[in-house]
Amino acid sequence: MLIGIDGNEANVEKRVGISEYAFELLREFHESQKSHLRQGFGGQANFKFQIYLKDRPREDLPKVSENWRYRVFGQKKLWTQIGLPFDLYFHKPRPDVFFSPTHYAPRFSPIPTVISIMDLSYIHYPEMFKRSDLYQLENWTRYSVKKAKKIFTISQASKDDIIKVYNVSEEKVVVTYPGVKLRTQSPIQSGTKLKSIMQGSELLKEKYKIEGNYILFVGTLQPRKNIVRLIEAFAKVTSELRSLRQFKNFSNASVPAARYHSPRDTVAYGDSSEKIFHAKAPRSLELIIVGKKGWLYEEILEAPKKFKIEDKVKFLDFVPDEDLPLLYKNALCFVLPSLYEGFGLPVLEAMKYGCPVITSNVSSLPEAGGDAALYVDPEDVSDIADNLRLMIEKPQLRKELIKKGYKQVKKFSWEKTAKETLNILEKVAKE
Repeated sequence: MLIGIDGNEANVEKRVGISEYAFELLREFHESQKSHLRQGFGGQANFKFQIYLKDRPREDLPKVSENWRYRVFGQKKLWTQIGLPFDLYFHKPRPDVFFSPTHYAPRFSPIPTVISIMDLSYIHYPEMFKRSDLYQLENWTRYSVKKAKKIFTISQASKDDIIKVYNVSEEKVVVTYPGVKLRTQSPIQSGTKLKSIMQGSELLKEKYKIEGNYILFVGTLQPRKNIVRLIEAFAKVTSELRSLRQFKNFSNASVPAARYHSPRDTVAYGDSSEKIFHAKAPRSLELIIVGKKGWLYEEILEAPKKFKIEDKVKFLDFVPDEDLPLLYKNALCFVLPSLYEGFGLPVLEAMKYGCPVITSNVSSLPEAGGDAALYVDPEDVSDIADNLRLMIEKPQLRKELIKKGYKQVKKFSWEKTAKETLNILEKVAKE
């Protein structure tokens, strides 16, 4: 059986979101051809794959083999609309099924097609997208949904959205949860734990100018990630820290307790007599924001100045894979306060590297975090600040969340995602 795949999303240098999803699936599909996985994949070891690209494959894509070929052709403009359909019609042999790990199917196709839709953020928050991008997402996704035999998505929340918005049957949409990326860690992370911590701190200081305690965000700079509210909440917390240093009698002050949200409800953690910060609160704190510029990011970059914490916020742009584990491991906590997510892979990534997590109580994020995260109302700056404060001043809570996080992350793997994806592709090809 020959499976055709649109590999363009995977064929990029900096992979996040859908490009990471596409790359990890290609890597696992390639691995499925190796003898040590053949038994686990059943009869799928006999599958052949043809990967369709606009440009030559990058060096880190799977290597060509008897069952793995690349087909590079056509002009880049309107490739999905014109070039790909023509090739599928006239080049032989044709695949038995064609898989696009994106929203977009070839405009015309003589063979059954399956697509992937990560989320419908463009439906829920259209004002957060460029007009040209929004037009393409709305129109190209609509026709792709109609033509596709099956639609993969990465959470139950996204599946419910797709069924409701596009009026498709429940059977047509299949949830395949993503896995956690296997990152090559920096060489300094070998050896004893103490030595690793010391060397890691030195690297953070020398390469990224990070010293002391910090809170971490990882994700593309775009409005949906809700980074402006995170910066505002962080400003509230750092203001309290400054007051703590300035006034000796500060410890007698009281504030309402921070709230610990479970995915389904809200329960109190502590009581209203708790102090804002106890004696063990860090004397300095930074917010480290890791992620490349996406779209409509200007307000995000201006927010530190707006809230008068320019010296407390660092934007690191895109960080190499080998350095990310170090950033997670040394952070006080990781925060993803998104307004909407198809899944929220960085939540699991943080848990994998022993970093406690604060995230939003909306869309698919409770599916990713389970009972191993603190949940906040993403539109409530005070709630975000309260939970930041809670995480900072409760070492035991951080330890509990780290332990739960290690258990949560074991539920997800790219190998499992690939197996489930191939099973569906095989069924579609045989229909």
